[in-house]
Amino acid sequence: MSQKVYKTLGKFQRETISEGHADVFLVTGKNSFYQSGAYEMIPHAKKFYDFSSNPKIEDVIKGIEIFNSISPSPELIVAIGGGSVIDMAKLIKGLCQEKNPEKSIKENRLGNIADRRMIAIPTTAGSGSESTPFAVVYLNGKKYSLQHEKLLPDEIVLDYTLTKSMSPRLTAVTGMDALSQAIEAYWSINSNGESKQYSRDAMDLILSNLETAVNHPTNESRKGMLLGANLAGKAIAIAKTTACHSISYPITSNFGIPHGHAVALTLGEILEYNSQLDKDCNDSRGSDYVKKTISELPVTKDLIHDLMKDIGLETRLSDLGIDKKDIGLIVKEGFNPQRMKNNPREITRDDLRKILEEIY
Repeated sequence: MSQKVYKTLGKFQRETISEGHADVFLVTGKNSFYQSGAYEMIPHAKKFYDFSSNPKIEDVIKGIEIFNSISPSPELIVAIGGGSVIDMAKLIKGLCQEKNPEKSIKENRLGNIADRRMIAIPTTAGSGSESTPFAVVYLNGKKYSLQHEKLLPDEIVLDYTLTKSMSPRLTAVTGMDALSQAIEAYWSINSNGESKQYSRDAMDLILSNLETAVNHPTNESRKGMLLGANLAGKAIAIAKTTACHSISYPITSNFGIPHGHAVALTLGEILEYNSQLDKDCNDSRGSDYVKKTISELPVTKDLIHDLMKDIGLETRLSDLGIDKKDIGLIVKEGFNPQRMKNNPREITRDDLRKILEEIY
């Protein structure tokens, strides 16, 4: 499914909002809508912003109730914000006609998706959610991922000026999420020629612009990061994420570490681990193919750690207040079999424990 891409929010407003689409349901962040300047372009819309940064089922149901209470039903769903905001919009669209949203989430089955146009406008350069058919939601503290082609937004706006309000810390965290996605998609067993090209282009842009965007932001670095994050999203839409993302979720849900930072914590170690595969290969293309793929990456474990330090992100669990005894909890909750199968080298729970102990 192709997406129409606008380069400025103003152009989107002129072509869409002002041409007969007055019934807009806007999903946005509590602060980002105003801080980014987006409110100047879309001042009149029914807004939903009362939800946490990592969407929970309670928040989704609240959003669905508001959406379904509007008459006439909004013609257009617009998400303006970071990855959690865009995911929330997807979840409302995907679940607003389901009789039992919790069951649909647990079974990853969407049978009656609302026939509404959806437009995603990222205000962070990170998740790439605007170009994926996935949405993450937490149910009773457990992370679930919904997938359906109709969750892919119909149109997107990539306006780098909306990212100018990002703090250095947020720029660093979301930037590492995008870099991790690009790298994981590159070595994923589901990768193909198209996804690997997206990954290569994303890595080039992110590695060239992330440090500048954090420490000395320029228009070019902001633009480069937004495009790089979008390309990384396109890569994982095809190849999906692997071990690093699986491990990250309990680090975020239990210890409050932002998602992108949580993913980056194990990125260097998993890179090194994957490079040493032998007979424990998950990829049907074989160990030689995987070794070649890993060797093509423009990063090493040391480079990743140095980059994280340069942009002010801690690289060790202990520096984030996580106790060594908590490693068992991360292993227990972070071993997602499907994502681990996407990883090119097999990983056992013992392997995962050793990897986490290395970064303690």
